[in-house]
Amino acid sequence: MKTKKTIHIIIADDHKMFIQGLKSLLQNTHIKVIDEAYNGEEALELLKAKKEKIDIAVLDIKMPVKTGIEVVKSIKELGLPTKTLMLTSHNEGAFVKELINAGANGYILKNLDKQEFIEALETIIDGRRYLKGEVLDNYITTSEIPEPKTIHLTRRELEVLQLLAQDNTSGEIALKLNIATCTVDTYRRNLIEKTGVKSSLGLVSYAYDKGLTKKDC
Repeated sequence: MKTKKTIHIIIADDHKMFIQGLKSLLQNTHIKVIDEAYNGEEALELLKAKKEKIDIAVLDIKMPVKTGIEVVKSIKELGLPTKTLMLTSHNEGAFVKELINAGANGYILKNLDKQEFIEALETIIDGRRYLKGEVLDNYITTSEIPEPKTIHLTRRELEVLQLLAQDNTSGEIALKLNIATCTVDTYRRNLIEKTGVKSSLGLVSYAYDKGLTKKDC
C-alpha cells in the first residue's frame, strides 16, 4: 500500500476545545497539526514565520482581531504559499462566495466527518478547489443571483450593521452607540427591510459580502 504524503497544517479557531477535538481526530493519520492559533492575527503571524512549512491553514470565519476572510486576503496580498481551507458553521452562500472570490481553496462545515475533512485537505494539496454538497449548492445559487441595486445606508445604520457583524447583542450595541436598545432593534428591522435579507444572520452575511465589516466603514 502506497504511503500518503504528510500534509502539514495549522488550525485557527477561537474555541480551544474544538481545536483539541480536531487534533485528536487526526491522530495516526498523515495529517500533522504543527501549530494552532486562537484568532486571525495569530494565524497570520504563524504563517509569516513558518512560510514553506505549512501546507494548509484551516481557518474559522468569525475570529477575534482578524476574521478568516481577512486572513485569506492577507495571505494572497503577502504572496504566502500556504493554501486555505475554511472550516466553519456558517453556510450562507454570501460567505462561501466571498471566501472563494478572496482566494480560499476550500470550504467545509463543522458538522463534517473525519473522512470528509481529510478528503478536503488532500483535494487542496492536489491543486483543486474543495466545494461539495450544500456548500457548493449555496455557492452556485448565490453566484447566479444578479448583483442588487445600490442600497443607501445611513452612517448610523452602517455602525449598527458593523457591530452586528462583530457578534454584538442589541444591548451591547446600545451601550457602544449610546442609544436605547429599542432603537437598535428599529435599526435592525430597517436594515433587514432595506437589504432584503430575512434575519440577523442574513445581515451579517450581507455585511461580509459587501465588505462592510471594517471599522472605518
